[in-house]
Amino acid sequence: MMIEVFKRVVNGIAWGGFATFLALTILMIYDINPEVSTIWLYMLASFVFGIYFGLASFIFIIDKWSPLKKTIIHFSLSIIVYFTIALPLGWVPLTVGAIVASTFVFIGVYIIFWFGFTMYYKKMEASLNNSLKNK
Repeated sequence: MMIEVFKRVVNGIAWGGFATFLALTILMIYDINPEVSTIWLYMLASFVFGIYFGLASFIFIIDKWSPLKKTIIHFSLSIIVYFTIALPLGWVPLTVGAIVASTFVFIGVYIIFWFGFTMYYKKMEASLNNSLKNK
C-alpha cells in the first residue's frame, strides 16, 4: 500500500511540474517576468494539487461506495482544496463574481475530466468483457 501511495504522490508531483512548465511557457511567450518567489510559490501549489489528486484517486477504489458517492466526495474535497489554495494565492480574487465564475469553470473542467475517465473505463470494461467471451 505504501508503494502505491508513493507512486501516486510522485505521479501527482510530475503532473504538477508539467502544469508549471505549461504556465512558464505561456509567460515566456507573452514576455511576462514574475518574481522567482512567485514562480516558486505557484510551483509549490501545483505540486500540492498534483499530490492531492494523486491521493484523492484512492476514493475511487473503495468498493462499498456507489460511483455517485465517490464522485460527490471527490468533487467536494477537490473544490475545497482548490479554493483553499487559489484564494490565498490570488489566483481567484476575493469577489463574488470571480468566485462564482471560478466555480463554474472548475465544475466544467471537472465534468470534462469525469466524462473522459468514465468513457475510458467503459471502453476498457467492454474490451475486457470481449476478451473473456472469446476465451
